[in-house]
Amino acid sequence: MDFGLVLQTDPPASRVVSLMKRAERNGFTHGWTFDSAVLWQEPFVIYSQILANTTKLKVGPMVTNPGTRTWEVTASTFATLNDMFGNRTVCGIGRGDSAMRVAGRRPGTLARLGEAIDAIRDLAEGREAEVDGQPLRIPWVRDGKLPVWMAAYGPKALALAGRKADGFILQLADPYLTEWMVKAVRAAAVEAGRDPASVTVCVAAPAYVGDDLAHAREQCRWFGGMVGNHVADLVARYGEHSGLVPEALTSYIKERHGYDYSHHGRAGNPSTDFVPDEIVDRFCLLGPPEAHIEKLRALRELGVDQFAVYDMHDAQETTIDAYGAEIIPALHP
Repeated sequence: MDFGLVLQTDPPASRVVSLMKRAERNGFTHGWTFDSAVLWQEPFVIYSQILANTTKLKVGPMVTNPGTRTWEVTASTFATLNDMFGNRTVCGIGRGDSAMRVAGRRPGTLARLGEAIDAIRDLAEGREAEVDGQPLRIPWVRDGKLPVWMAAYGPKALALAGRKADGFILQLADPYLTEWMVKAVRAAAVEAGRDPASVTVCVAAPAYVGDDLAHAREQCRWFGGMVGNHVADLVARYGEHSGLVPEALTSYIKERHGYDYSHHGRAGNPSTDFVPDEIVDRFCLLGPPEAHIEKLRALRELGVDQFAVYDMHDAQETTIDAYGAEIIPALHP
């Protein structure tokens, strides 16, 4: 199992770079950031500094979207970083939540997302692609490689990930839901004539190492609110009892009343008071190192290839170091 570190690009950018360097020293293989132009600093600028200050760490957004940048700009940016630093990027992509909604736009459609996955990958790897009806190719790309990993929860999105994406990003660490969703992605891959094992599975969730469970829950409760945005979309689309989405995912948002993106992804988010302890425990990794190792082993048995640590709380360095000292060695082959 590989490990990634996920950060927001809050200023100063030097701290983001420093934490990513610390992560690489501790055995993390991937460095991810949020991508929301209004809420945080521009991640691709910071990626260049992370790559320049590390040797093997791969970087990318968790996640970008097809709407805030034109596809050729996204592809060219990845291709430039790859040309400079040797194919060390991954394009995490989804429909767009905070990046689109904060700017007053709706998240993109799945059809648009599917087209973008193909076009961005082809352009970044030097092949011709069609963008808004126009055939394009980036002529200077040589030996470019850009895996595109798609974030998904609902049945149509999971099917799209299985058909098109190089990787599947699941932003929660509940084993029951992980099993359900990984099976859906793999079934779609098989139906599309793909090897299901070729789709990398990445589970991303907050991790907090320590014995004070009550404090850890309060530091990570924001995550249930963030996931709740996507769940609310699913309930609106499919209904709460449709059978198309597990009630283990949808039932907890009954008391949800809106969401304030100015606190998005932050400990103490006041929009997450509806999230019960049970959801925090299921969706996150909390407790002493042994508890993390036990849950990660269960996720690995379900086919998870990478666990990406959302490190947005008051113990960032402690968590990175604890993973490097005890947890990563226990899970690494």
